[in-house]
Parts: sequence; C-alpha cells; structure tokens
Amino acid sequence: MNFLDAEFVRDFVRMANDGWEQGWHERNGGNLSYRVKEKEVEQVLENFVKKEWQPIGTSVPKLAGEYFLVTGSGKYFRNVAIKTEDSICMIELDAKGENYRIVWGLKNGGKPTSELPSHLMNHEVKMLSSNGKYRVIYHAHPANIIALTFVMPLNDAVFTRELWEMATECPVVFPAGVGVVPWMVPGGRKIAVATSKLMERYDVAVWAHHGLFAAGEDFDATFGLMHTVEKSAEILVKVLSMQQGKRQTIKPEEFRDLAVAFGVKLPEEFLFEKLVVKKD
Repeated sequence: MNFLDAEFVRDFVRMANDGWEQGWHERNGGNLSYRVKEKEVEQVLENFVKKEWQPIGTSVPKLAGEYFLVTGSGKYFRNVAIKTEDSICMIELDAKGENYRIVWGLKNGGKPTSELPSHLMNHEVKMLSSNGKYRVIYHAHPANIIALTFVMPLNDAVFTRELWEMATECPVVFPAGVGVVPWMVPGGRKIAVATSKLMERYDVAVWAHHGLFAAGEDFDATFGLMHTVEKSAEILVKVLSMQQGKRQTIKPEEFRDLAVAFGVKLPEEFLFEKLVVKKD
C-alpha cells in the first residue's frame, strides 16, 4: 500500500489541517504524534527507507520498538495536507527506547518535532495508564487558553473549575480536570517531565504563556478535547471582558447532579464553594 493511502495517515493529515484551520498553528507552531498500531505498520512497511539512529533526548523503555507518525521540526501545519512527505515522518524506536530513526518522510531533510521528548514521555505515561488505548498526543497554540494564563492563577483547581463552568459538556469531556505547567523553555526534558507527571492524572495540560497539550485514544477524541477546552476558554475570555465576576454560574451541587446523569466522576477538590459577584 502506498504510504499516503493508509487510513491512519489520512486521519493524521486531516487532524493537522483541522488544527491549522482553527488558527492554532501560526508559522511552525504546534506538533502532533500518533503511536502506530502493529497492523498499520505492516500495511506500509514496503515504503520504509531506514535512516541513522539518533538520540531521543530521554529514555522511554516501555515504548521500545514502537513506531510513531509525527510532524517535523520547523514544519508548517498548513503544509501537512499539501506537502505531506516533506512535513511529517514515521519514526521507529530502538530496543531500549533511547534512540529513534526515520523510516519514512521528511524527504527534503529535517528532524521530528523538537517536542519529541515531551511527546514520547507522555505517550509512555498514557499508554501505561490506559492499557494501551491512548495513541495520540497533540500540542497546539489556541489563543484564548494562552490569554487566560496571563490573568488567572496557574493552578489546576482554578483552571479546571473556571473551564467547567463555561460549558456544561466540559465536566463530561474532561472529568479529571486540567493540569497547569508553569512557563518553561519548550523542547527540553524539564518540560517533558513536568507534563508527563500531570498526564498521570489528566488528559490535558495547559502550558503557561505557550499553549495546550492533549492526549486521547484516537484523532477524533484528542481533537475534540482540544477544541472543547479552547471553546470554553473563549467563552471565559468574553465573560471576563464584560464585567468583573459572574452574576450566576453552575453550583457545586449542580456539577454533582451532572456527574450522576452522565456517569462520570468529578474530583471533589474542584467542587469548592465560590463567591459570586451579584450586580443589581
């Protein structure tokens, strides 16, 4: 099978293009990775040209021998759909999970995303915690969630509660809440470690003054998570621009009723009582 005809490749390209059309990927901003299923690897093996091993920059032993489809460093999301072979690549990890090699893509040269350590460390965490179900890691730069990191406390509970209140489906889409990573230099081990620690509990992490990091079982679930969080953030930005405080909002007991109705478990630590500003 031609590599570009494989369903998982077409789904990857579609998600990248959807993110571009949302305005989340200025210039070469953001990155996407997918842990490829064994049967999918077999479909495209005939296309592989294996290059030299390169250090990952971290160790992910539980991912040893796995294959990943990833966006390239410095590549533009707007080009993924029209210059696919130059914009993305498939990589293989070695037997120790310490090195990678490109087996397809980046035909004009280049490397996988500079956030590869963060992606792979988080893939390892989510794979182990989901019994192998989670396969997608997505980093984007949605404007509204970034804006909130300049005016809200960089606190998991505060961000979770405010986002939950903005749209009723939010507690259902991300019932565990959201984590918040303070600003760090992107692309290194430090931010990878901080994010992977949060991902042990959450499916989404806010990178202060930078963007959003999300994980999911498939492309639809992961894109939908990113989209839901950013839409909630957009509503919150609009509310905050209207007046200081809210006249009314969803109450803790109403969140509990919602949890029962939709069969989800909401952490009690996020259901604290809040002062609502009342204006006549």
